[in-house]
Amino acid sequence: MDLQIDDFYKDCASGLLQLYQVFPRRVALYVEDLIGPSEPDEFGLPSKRHESCLGALLWLADEGYLRFDSTIHFEALDQAVLTEKGFLRLSRAVPAELAYPESLPPSILRVQASLAQQLRGALRSADSERLVCLTRLIFESRADASGDIV
Repeated sequence: MDLQIDDFYKDCASGLLQLYQVFPRRVALYVEDLIGPSEPDEFGLPSKRHESCLGALLWLADEGYLRFDSTIHFEALDQAVLTEKGFLRLSRAVPAELAYPESLPPSILRVQASLAQQLRGALRSADSERLVCLTRLIFESRADASGDIV
């Protein structure tokens, strides 16, 4: 089993959600805020887990989901913000993930059906399989906007 891939999905979802929460402001995105504190090795270098999370954030930037001005050592991305691509993917509707979406008022449906809200629920409930499936929706090259209500 490739546990680092599960961590990758969690790190990507957590980082993007943190930026979505403050959008459109630019913020410092600290690795420790996403994965908690980790002890450096005997040489003072970040742990493998810490490096992996930072790597996931840098990958998101390389793929166009976020941008940043610089890194703060190995600790954070400085002045990070979602790109249009990242914002639109997180705010798109995924009503198939809701029970009885037709019974919700439009304003509630818009919020509850958003991919960002669905990801928050998966992180809160520690449902790793659901988190992986939802995070993969972010990375789909063709977001099906036909059911989008944003």
